[in-house]
Amino acid sequence: MTPSLQSRLPTVGTTIFSVMSALAVQHKAVNLGQGFPDFACDPALVDHVTHAMQAGHNQYPPMPGIAPLREAVATKIEALHTRKYGAADEITITAGATQAILTAILAVVHPGDEVIVLEPCYDSYVPNIVLAGGTAVRVALTPLTFRPDFDAIAAALTPKTRAIIINTPHNPSATVWSRQDMLRLQEILAPTNVLLISDEVYEHMVFDGAPHESAARYPGLAERAFIISSFGKTYHVTGWKVGYVAAPAALTAEFRKVHQFTVFAVNTPMQYGLAAYMADPAPYRDLPAFYQRKRDLFRAGLAKTRLRLLPSEGTYFQCVDISQVSDLGEADFCQWLTAEMGVAAIPLSAFYGNGFDQRVVRFCFAKQDATLLAALERLQAL
Repeated sequence: MTPSLQSRLPTVGTTIFSVMSALAVQHKAVNLGQGFPDFACDPALVDHVTHAMQAGHNQYPPMPGIAPLREAVATKIEALHTRKYGAADEITITAGATQAILTAILAVVHPGDEVIVLEPCYDSYVPNIVLAGGTAVRVALTPLTFRPDFDAIAAALTPKTRAIIINTPHNPSATVWSRQDMLRLQEILAPTNVLLISDEVYEHMVFDGAPHESAARYPGLAERAFIISSFGKTYHVTGWKVGYVAAPAALTAEFRKVHQFTVFAVNTPMQYGLAAYMADPAPYRDLPAFYQRKRDLFRAGLAKTRLRLLPSEGTYFQCVDISQVSDLGEADFCQWLTAEMGVAAIPLSAFYGNGFDQRVVRFCFAKQDATLLAALERLQAL
């Protein structure tokens, strides 16, 4: 007989993404729920990885990542945000951003520590904090605008606060933090020892000419921050699960202690392929225009429905207010939309601990134009 056990995550079940994807398959719906592209990456990137394999780069790499990739990341950050990170002791290559977030939390959070999360938030944050023995302190972003409430953030800080997690550009709301937002956060944290975990996986998807305000740009934030990004998001290869963390040397040393005993190291040929591909900055510099065109195409079609468009300042998500279309709650509406209209979306209530329902759902437009047009054709009935 299998021994009984006490779950480390007793409240965690099947994610809303799995539920909606299965429903989309069942009803042959256009799946705009999960956030990944349905188009191929640049063949040149695959060629670089193939060449790395053929050149014999198939054994364990160095634990923190191969030097050429860490150097490429440091060069990119300095070029974009003017902060110089040491490739040797301040950049670590990770098995995706989700592993990076967990590792950062496990490295610094002790039982009894508090970590502030801003809701709605990515669904791994709170379980990661629980696994570390910490307590998640949930602070709501302003409903419908999803702007940070700095008075609420300041009020949530206590002597037990170990860290705060921020995410800009923001999943799921598609909002982007401004320079003023980052300066205010820097001001609030200045008199504290609170660490910052800055989830910047959509860093190259900021629209309408606005810059990405990385924590790296702000000395008072950078000195206390783990800055996390994702090659998968930037280069349309989410299945590769390769990301990176930039942090001051003292924080990186603690991060690597945990990293070496979780994944130890990351896929070698893909690291060499990414390093070679990064020699040309055009792919990430051109990404805002690439996704802005898709955003504008999708928004133009949605504007012909009774769904009310919320701003999409960054990421590859578009949120809509459903209150003029249906009296259903978000989760029920998404199930109805999938089954009856043939388009899958995600309820924002899934990103709140208490299931807060503000009648808003999220679409992903990281899709081929044909996919978006097929979805829009079905949504016209709304």
